[in-house]
Amino acid sequence: MTYVALTKQASFGSSKAEWRLFGIYYNDDRPVVKTDNRSAAVRANDLGGIDIGTFGGHYIQAIPTAAGTFDLLGWGALQTGKWGLLTQRSGAGAVQAGFRPKIATAVRPWLRGGYFYSTGDNNPNDNIHGAFFAILPTPRTFARFPFFNEMNNRDLFGELMLRPTKALILRSDVHGLWLANSHDLWYSGGGAFQPWTFGYNGRASNGATGLATLYDISADYQWTRGLATGLYFGYAHGGAVVEHIFPGDSNGTLGFIEVNYHF
Repeated sequence: MTYVALTKQASFGSSKAEWRLFGIYYNDDRPVVKTDNRSAAVRANDLGGIDIGTFGGHYIQAIPTAAGTFDLLGWGALQTGKWGLLTQRSGAGAVQAGFRPKIATAVRPWLRGGYFYSTGDNNPNDNIHGAFFAILPTPRTFARFPFFNEMNNRDLFGELMLRPTKALILRSDVHGLWLANSHDLWYSGGGAFQPWTFGYNGRASNGATGLATLYDISADYQWTRGLATGLYFGYAHGGAVVEHIFPGDSNGTLGFIEVNYHF
């Protein structure tokens, strides 16, 4: 994988901004079966490599006002190249906005909301692979309960973050999750992690798009410069996609405690 970027920071009075243009080239020549919405027989006969270029950029701006600081984010990417025997044509984008009011300074609240969209494949029988490919991320960056990722996904979210002290961060999110295209799969996973496994899973949507509503809460504490602990609990109320696959119980919970030490 090769990554190049051009980043520029700017000031508009008291407002600070940053923009970035980037390009990523991803090549994967492992002879493994790719996860997509084609039939198993067709996919088994396509062990061709993946050669995808991802081109995009972002814009971030913080705007101080008398009431507090507003922040804005826009991000977008397009993909082209080859997905085995198919031509890759896909894209993704996100918009977010936040506000840090000058009230309740003892907990320093930060309210955020946003929307993410990534394309799915509309037709498994044509020569185009239209599902956005997330390359090699960890889905936990934006999916702390990682039963979804950045592929064939719509994510409408709201978030509240509190910082009672410099060391303690409290955060709670609500995510409405849908598949972008009902003809494509429900994807999960974070990409290649061993030579013989593709790294992404896909489950049939059964013609539905409603994935889940996710509610979560977390607390992170920075004990020292290198030592931090985190507590997390998430509850996902499954939608029609999950109900078709797990009719007995379509809901899920995840809780964990983690300790991170940076040398």
